[in-house]
Amino acid sequence: MKTAIIFGSTGLVGNHLLNLLLNDDDYSKIKIFVRSEYHIINPKIEIIKFVFFSIGTTKKETSDNNEYRRVEYDIPVKIAQIAKKNKINSFLYVSSIGSTPKTKNSYLKNKGDVEEVLKNLNFPHLSIIRPSLLLGSRKKFRFGEFFAQKTFKNLSFLFQGFLKQFKPIDAKNVAKAMLVISKNNFENIYFNSDYLQTLSKKN
Repeated sequence: MKTAIIFGSTGLVGNHLLNLLLNDDDYSKIKIFVRSEYHIINPKIEIIKFVFFSIGTTKKETSDNNEYRRVEYDIPVKIAQIAKKNKINSFLYVSSIGSTPKTKNSYLKNKGDVEEVLKNLNFPHLSIIRPSLLLGSRKKFRFGEFFAQKTFKNLSFLFQGFLKQFKPIDAKNVAKAMLVISKNNFENIYFNSDYLQTLSKKN
C-alpha cells in the first residue's frame, strides 16, 4: 500500500487529486498540509497543519516580490529537499506551460527555476506537470481567470497540432492524469496539457 503527501490539497487541482486518492485502493494513507480547518473526515487522511506560511499564491494577492518569490520558489524547493533527504522516490510538481528560468514573467520564471532544482535533486521518479489554463471553479473568485476560461473554452477548436499543448484543461483531468502518472514509470518527466488530457482518460 502507498502513502500520498499533498501540498495544496484545497487548490483547484489538489482538491480533485485528494478526492481521487480517497477512492483509490492503492493508497492507504494521505497526508495533507493545510493552513486552516479542514472538514473532510476520512480514516485515510492525516492532517498536518502549517501555521506560518501558505503554498501557492497570485501576484495580486502577494504584491511584495520577495514574499511572492518565497511562496512560489522557496517553499516548493524546501519541500523537495526534505522529501529527497527522506528518500521519497516519486515527486510530482504542478508547474505551468511556458515555464522557464529565461523569462521576465515572474510566475513562469519561478516555476522554471523550481523545475531546474527538482531535476538536479535526481529523484528516482520526477514528474513535472505543465497544464495550460485550468478550467474549473475556485473557492475564491478571480475575474481575470473566469473571463479567460470563458474565452478560451469557446475557442478550443483552434488548438490543433502543435497548439494542442496550449489548450485549456479541466483541473479534474489534471488530477486524474497525475494519479495515472504516479502508478507508472514514464521515461519523460514533462507532461503538457495535451498529454495530460490523454492520460486522464485512462483513469
